[in-house]
Amino acid sequence: MTASTTTEPAGRILVVEAVSGGVLLTDAALELGLRVVVASADRDDRTVPDRLRDRLDALVTVETNDLDALTARVRDLHARLPLSAVFPGCDVYVPAAAHLAAGLGLTGLDVRTVDRVRDKARMREAVAAAGLHGPRFVEVDTAAGLRAAGEHTGFPCVLKPVDQSGSLHVTKVHDQRGLAAAYDRLTGDPLLDLGRPMDGRVLVEEYLAGPEYSVEGHVRRGGRTAVLAVTEKILGPEPHFAELGHVVPAALPDTAAAAVEEYVHAVVAAVGITAGPFHCELRLTAAGPALVEIGARLPGDRIPDLVRLVRGVSMPRLWLAEHLGLDPDAAGARTRPVAPCAGIHFFTAPGGTRCTHVTGLDEARRTPGVREAVLDVRPGDPVHPGLDDFRCRLGHALLTADSPAELAAVRRRVARTVRIHTHAEEHAHG
Repeated sequence: MTASTTTEPAGRILVVEAVSGGVLLTDAALELGLRVVVASADRDDRTVPDRLRDRLDALVTVETNDLDALTARVRDLHARLPLSAVFPGCDVYVPAAAHLAAGLGLTGLDVRTVDRVRDKARMREAVAAAGLHGPRFVEVDTAAGLRAAGEHTGFPCVLKPVDQSGSLHVTKVHDQRGLAAAYDRLTGDPLLDLGRPMDGRVLVEEYLAGPEYSVEGHVRRGGRTAVLAVTEKILGPEPHFAELGHVVPAALPDTAAAAVEEYVHAVVAAVGITAGPFHCELRLTAAGPALVEIGARLPGDRIPDLVRLVRGVSMPRLWLAEHLGLDPDAAGARTRPVAPCAGIHFFTAPGGTRCTHVTGLDEARRTPGVREAVLDVRPGDPVHPGLDDFRCRLGHALLTADSPAELAAVRRRVARTVRIHTHAEEHAHG
């Protein structure tokens, strides 16, 4: 499409599953006056939010994990309602969006390399082939391969599924027995995440010691990579890696920040992200930055809101503008920063089984620096008892402050104030 200097509708876009960052993208597109179609299974954890339904140009109900079925429905739609672009709602649907765009003759990621930003084994191979620092790793698809994998990586090591998200079954282990037990838990878990079962294919990786960060960025037209923010991750206790909060900006010395940015530029090139947003997770080890994983999509966990509040950049609007040939300023991609620091805190109830009641939510909402406090559970709802993956997160508070110390104080106060009481534990935890 030709460039535009207004926010007049630039066409009709398709979002494959409006979940996670895809909700923010859909909201931004509708605010810009774009016509939006969502392709979705529209059930369970892929249910389209009610507040979006009446605003969509169309809702295509289809099994989005079946690429053939999805392609057939989208081709039929495109013949009746021509599409200008295809966007993934989350990392799971990045390959599908690339294949759909290619099939329709639209701009998208290269289908020959798109698996590098979704399949963690292909990702590791690409980064290693580029000569970039990273852990020793082995891909395993049966229990029989675990012993040799552990011997190669050494202990401690980390077991992770190659195609899941939300920290599901990412586990640190210290010996062969622990590695086998972690694999058994993964393969025995009946959970369907976005309709997809665990398939037994995993990576066994050398454990990376060091603080963890994510880098939020965008590859502009012409291939220029821009880092928008470095985010500090607040993780739950090992052996798991549940993300319990995020802070923008991360407090990094200038030399470390420069090393991180240089490394991320190289990773983006190695995995073949040629346009659009990226979310790159890494650890700062004694030997320098080392990749955890990278996604060619908007970050989840409301991180785009943290970037907007601190940096004055709307990642969803920037993606839409760049992809559709709109002027980023006219599309509202750049705004005035709101605060020097922003963060998100997730509420949990470790050890609980079922919510009985909640206290402190209204008080938390009145706390200076709290922009939003929301719970996703009500009395009677089951709660996830562990602090092992995204399922433990029962709500969140969005925070702003004038300094990192002030933000940390607000986070501690909110965590103490909001209590999710459960059957298993009369005092719950924020």
